Amino acid sequence: MTARSILLHTRASGGGGAERVFATLATGLAARGHRVVLAVDHVETGFRAGPGVELVETGGGHARGLLRLAGLIRRLAPDVAAGAVSVSNVKLAAAAVLAGRGTPLVLSYHGFEEWKTGRLSALAYTGMPLLRRRAARIVAVSDGLAAALVGRWGADPARTVRIHNPVALPPLVPLAAAALAARPPLVAAVGRLSPEKGFPDLVDAFARVTTAGARLAIGGEGPDRPAVEAAIARHGLAGRVTLLGALDGSAALFGAARVAAVPSRTEAFGMAVVEALAAGPAVVATDCPGPAEILGGGAFGRLVPVGDPVAMAGALDAALADPGDPAPRQARAAGFDVAHGLDAWEALFDAVVREAVRR
Repeated sequence: MTARSILLHTRASGGGGAERVFATLATGLAARGHRVVLAVDHVETGFRAGPGVELVETGGGHARGLLRLAGLIRRLAPDVAAGAVSVSNVKLAAAAVLAGRGTPLVLSYHGFEEWKTGRLSALAYTGMPLLRRRAARIVAVSDGLAAALVGRWGADPARTVRIHNPVALPPLVPLAAAALAARPPLVAAVGRLSPEKGFPDLVDAFARVTTAGARLAIGGEGPDRPAVEAAIARHGLAGRVTLLGALDGSAALFGAARVAAVPSRTEAFGMAVVEALAAGPAVVATDCPGPAEILGGGAFGRLVPVGDPVAMAGALDAALADPGDPAPRQARAAGFDVAHGLDAWEALFDAVVREAVRR
């Protein structure tokens, strides 16, 4: 592919899944020879951009950040610019207009419920009839989200595409079924402790698990921790459920577990699902569009209804009793790695730039 000048914009340099995806994307594209500028509203403490990536902090509130982003577009004149998450999509589209350039825009969406989080976030969805006129492509991280963007919010189906999030995975270590079955009966879950992730629901379900010696370990931090702690106390599970706090990656925890649980109430993708598949344990997840898509409709893991603790408990007991063969799960995870994601984004950027040149 021809080397391009690419501007990526999101709200922060780290933290949420979408921000991590764009940081990964920036590093990977730079390694492939593209000139990449990662423009963020705020640089997280300790964050370092990957080799070859120019990191720009726009900061200063939405209005000032918008003007700085417009100036950046004028100065760089990138071949293509892409935004991640709703607020950043609105700001990038407005900045392109202020910059007075016809830079092709790619606006990526990462959640079903972002429109509820603020006025600018809502505008990224309710304003779709306007945004679709300016966007060369709308990217959704799953087929389910793409269908919602088209059917509910009015995205142009001809210019809406699905690109799964590229997930940075450690080297896959083959795991034998017998070795997995011999692990202690540990259920592991990883994610931000926020309401949409459903961790109190998981604790409610685990209280019904009957497998002897079963334990639950949850990695992650967030505003829903008090609700998770309350659920643990309500069920008297202090001796069986451990909150590990923020983790530096999920591989070690999933690599020790017999079963991984994903209890999300809503999920457009689900990076933890891919990480769990890569480590090999059996996976039990709620039947949200993202996890269901990653798990092949149940071919690579058990799916249960959202908010059904009885069904979740039954699936956890079944998976603990027979965690199955890890090999197909690990092979499935490999299809969501960074290389596959970079290939898809590179191909999209190339197509968008070529279309702009022809116009």
